[in-house]
Amino acid sequence: MAAKEPPAQSGDRPVLGIGMVGYAFMGAAHSQGWRTVGRAFDLPLRPALAAVCGRDAAAVRAAADQHGWAAAETDWRELIARDDVQLVDICTPGDSHAEIAIAALEAGKHVLCEKPLANSVAEAEAMAAAAERARARGQVAMVGFNYRRVPAMAYARRLVAEGRLGALRHVRVCYLQDWLVDPDFPLTWRLEREHAGSGALGDLGAHIVDLAQHVAGERLVGVSALSETFVRERPRLVGAPAGPAGASSMGADPAGGGPAAENGAGAGLPAAGGAGRGPVTVDDAVVFTGRLASGALASFEATRMAAGRKNALRLELNGERGSLAFDLERLNELFFHDHTEPAASAGFRRVLVTEPDHPYLEGWWPPGHALGYEHTFAHQARDLVLAVAAGTEPSPSFADGLQVQRVLAAVERSAADHAAYTPTEGQAPTDVPPAAGPVPPSLTTTPPPSPPPPPPSSAVTA
Repeated sequence: MAAKEPPAQSGDRPVLGIGMVGYAFMGAAHSQGWRTVGRAFDLPLRPALAAVCGRDAAAVRAAADQHGWAAAETDWRELIARDDVQLVDICTPGDSHAEIAIAALEAGKHVLCEKPLANSVAEAEAMAAAAERARARGQVAMVGFNYRRVPAMAYARRLVAEGRLGALRHVRVCYLQDWLVDPDFPLTWRLEREHAGSGALGDLGAHIVDLAQHVAGERLVGVSALSETFVRERPRLVGAPAGPAGASSMGADPAGGGPAAENGAGAGLPAAGGAGRGPVTVDDAVVFTGRLASGALASFEATRMAAGRKNALRLELNGERGSLAFDLERLNELFFHDHTEPAASAGFRRVLVTEPDHPYLEGWWPPGHALGYEHTFAHQARDLVLAVAAGTEPSPSFADGLQVQRVLAAVERSAADHAAYTPTEGQAPTDVPPAAGPVPPSLTTTPPPSPPPPPPSSAVTA
């Protein structure tokens, strides 16, 4: 049943009603962003937490009360139909992204969808096409690659765009976690291809592909990959509903780089393995090299089997004029080296990215007062609200999400073909300028096979 439409104005600002599908880890993070953004930033619209959706009525009502949502629904179709919802935020596993997003766009809603955009290129293409049709009607659709919104990463992008690194030579990035090291960790939806699409590749690799391309300002044109599933069977989850519309689609939603839970972030995994074991049908780890459009070389590693590494995302770019390095576990810092300085005094220097003129910092605290993971979701909400108000294409768009999906598919094809070099095809992200000058012919065709390189180092030297 459609809810009563709220007042069109709040003070001098129109209300933007948010409806969210999914309420566990990513739902909690997105809720924090929506609750906070209007208090931190001066926005032309006021986000209102209209309704949250999940299958279990009692659980979703509790989540609504905990996170500040005005209403709770148990059917995402009912949420989309509400008059007080103008934007639908999708925080479910990938198997339901396409159906919910396309339905929301066709119903005239704006959409925010968690990464990766979909479980397949075909689904992502359908979503991008729906977003393009909706764009003609004034709607916007964005993918939730929140690490772009770390101020240090936004500042790194600025430095690259200003030419401070010169022509890029190398990009290396890794994302390491350890929550699957225990072979008795239960068989959750993240370990089933029909629900998750892929393993570490989609969960973590999607983040680092997007982040590397975004900061570098150019796209990958080809990859060579290896992947492995180290633990092939795991205990079945006690009490797990069957099918893609079960708790895994609405409640048990880590959705976005973490194991935390079937019952929410930070709680660990309260469910226990039951009788019998089931097959793990996704990768545990993937390593791949790539070539950027300019000819720069890139290396990537994503794993959920790196004992002792909790959420270690590290990125380094090397150019002809300088380098930069970043570690997510020290997310207020960026390390920058200016290679044009005299060698006697040059070297990496630590930049504390907390100054008022750093990206997003106008909404927060005095210099030196650190921000955290949760702030990236407020920044994501800020950018999306501004795009809705201005009627402009948000970044990353569904077209950008489709391009990342094509890279992930190329990685899977390469790994299945003994690390053969595989073109990514796909188009460049909308916010990334084309590489300067024509792409050399050698970069537009598949080079001859070569021995696979060693896995990239898990550390970044700064």
